[in-house]
Amino acid sequence: MARTSFAATFAAKIAPPEMSVYLDMAYGPSGHMQRDLGDPAILWRAAFQNSVPVGYVKVMPMSLPYDAAVPGALEVRQLYVDEGVKGAGVAATLMAWAIDTARAHDAGELYLAVFDDNVRAVRFYARHGFAKVGRFDFVTGGQVHDDGIWRLAL
Repeated sequence: MARTSFAATFAAKIAPPEMSVYLDMAYGPSGHMQRDLGDPAILWRAAFQNSVPVGYVKVMPMSLPYDAAVPGALEVRQLYVDEGVKGAGVAATLMAWAIDTARAHDAGELYLAVFDDNVRAVRFYARHGFAKVGRFDFVTGGQVHDDGIWRLAL
């Protein structure tokens, strides 16, 4: 589900060779997702429909390149939902969990990164109170993408 959702969301933005490299690095057998599943500092929430995963989100210690974050700030990483459930409230439920989790951990601020061109996601995060505070380069293979760094004061 994670691999499929990322590929569907960014197929028009990432060239096929770079997409393949990124998908293996992120979701392959020894990729970031496998590593993150074993990291106790990374909190996960998944959504299921008829016992099939349709979405997930991670909340983790701040790793984005943004020096103005308060100590203890957390980061939403990889909120993705299956194409078939977009618009059905799954993402909103996952985001509510992420915000509640950050508040329960007294994070003070919650950050995330989003492709500037991902208009649907940008609107979604703005509706949930996030505001763009910075940017950085997100690299997939040899392709560089503009990502916004977004912040929510808790």
